[in-house]
Amino acid sequence: MLVLGIETSCDETGAAIVDDRRRILANVLHSQLAEHKAYGGVVPEIAARAHLDHLDTLVRRALADAELDLDAVDAVAATGGPGLIGGVIVGVMTAKALSAAIGKPFVAVNHLEAHALTARLAAPAGEGLEFPYLLLLASGGHCQLLAVEGVSRYRKFGSTIDDAAGEAFDKAAALLDLGFPGGPAIEHAAVSGDPARFALPRPMLGRPSADFSFSGLKTALRHTVAGLALPLDAPTTADLAASYQAAVVEVLVDRTSNAMDMFAGIHGSGGTLVVAGGVAANQAIRSALAELAGGRNMRFAAPPPALCTDNAAMVAWAGLERFRLGLTDGLDFAPRPRWPLDEAAAAQGAKA
Repeated sequence: MLVLGIETSCDETGAAIVDDRRRILANVLHSQLAEHKAYGGVVPEIAARAHLDHLDTLVRRALADAELDLDAVDAVAATGGPGLIGGVIVGVMTAKALSAAIGKPFVAVNHLEAHALTARLAAPAGEGLEFPYLLLLASGGHCQLLAVEGVSRYRKFGSTIDDAAGEAFDKAAALLDLGFPGGPAIEHAAVSGDPARFALPRPMLGRPSADFSFSGLKTALRHTVAGLALPLDAPTTADLAASYQAAVVEVLVDRTSNAMDMFAGIHGSGGTLVVAGGVAANQAIRSALAELAGGRNMRFAAPPPALCTDNAAMVAWAGLERFRLGLTDGLDFAPRPRWPLDEAAAAQGAKA
């Protein structure tokens, strides 16, 4: 079984082909970093136009890398949301056109589900990753803890009430003049910094829920910087980055620990903790969560860093998981700027 996947939800244009043996036969990506860097963030109109400029070429490259003709794929999948709607439309319309041209099914993939299922694609050979598992999904636009009980079956334990973790990193990096994207920039600067130099808050720490908040941490960093001599020297910048990253890590660990209790109350002790999304590429976060999982008698799993950030292989894999369950979509599917994973949130949105 072969599935072609297309990713255009934000500022990465991607095409990939995976098979049901969990092999990535092709995975090509065009980064739009150069187009957006001057603006300090993603500009939706620029992103959509870049997807239009590059997607056809990337699909051809993916087929060439996999040494396949388009007719050989069994389904065509594309991110159907959530995301920047202009880019999502480009990917969905391209996938629909390819699906219609070869007479193969079209699969609309929830971008969050693609992240949620990537660890199943990346699991070591012979091991696999079975449902259910606990997921920390942390990216530029999302930060939530869920039980992944099956394809299209999610139970949310907590989410951010303001900024997502990746957004918090981006804003901190901008404040420290470290560039964009912020997550890798903060992580790189923190390597040489002292995480104990600046006492930054840990929002929500110790509270019984599994919700997150990062806006107070961001504000505290701004006030701290305002009290220092400017421009900041390199050691001070590194110490600020390290202190900020340490605060984010501690919050993520604390909130995930609470979600572990919730997960155990439903599915029993043990199981697997998975971290996915762009923030999951951060090595300090991965190490802290692996230590937490070990202390709670849980396995720990995380996709390789290249599959944590947005990519088409995860979309192709989520499309394959849905396709083999018979979950395909008609060509009248409408792209969705918002698309929650958990059923309760989805039902509430449908009524609104």
